[in-house]
Amino acid sequence: MKILLIHGPNLNLLGERDKNHYGEITLAELEEQVKTWSTAEILTFQSNHEGELIDFIQQNPADGIIINPGALAHYSYALHDALLDAKISCVEVHLSDTENREDWRKSSVTAAACLAKISGKGTEGYKEALNLLVDAN
Repeated sequence: MKILLIHGPNLNLLGERDKNHYGEITLAELEEQVKTWSTAEILTFQSNHEGELIDFIQQNPADGIIINPGALAHYSYALHDALLDAKISCVEVHLSDTENREDWRKSSVTAAACLAKISGKGTEGYKEALNLLVDAN
């Protein structure tokens, strides 16, 4: 089984960003942690550019996607379409509790292309997403 673990804009700054919302873990630490939770091949990617995220999805066949699209979740119909076009199971994850932050963070256009949206569980949300993908396949 091959899983794409995709991180959107500003997630390269994990460990430096607002620690009240995102915790102290760095992106590299998060990616290594996710890899320890499964025997699946985990292919990681982060970009601050919407088109690069879409290219990565289109160029890397996989059995599932875990994606934290960052702020792109709230307006990127192009990323939504790329997730649908991949025709594989996807789970959207947010470290922070997007439902209890600014109003604009409450809606996600990309979540509609996913099996589930998990937010506010920190790194455990990624573990839950991985389990959902394994069960879906």
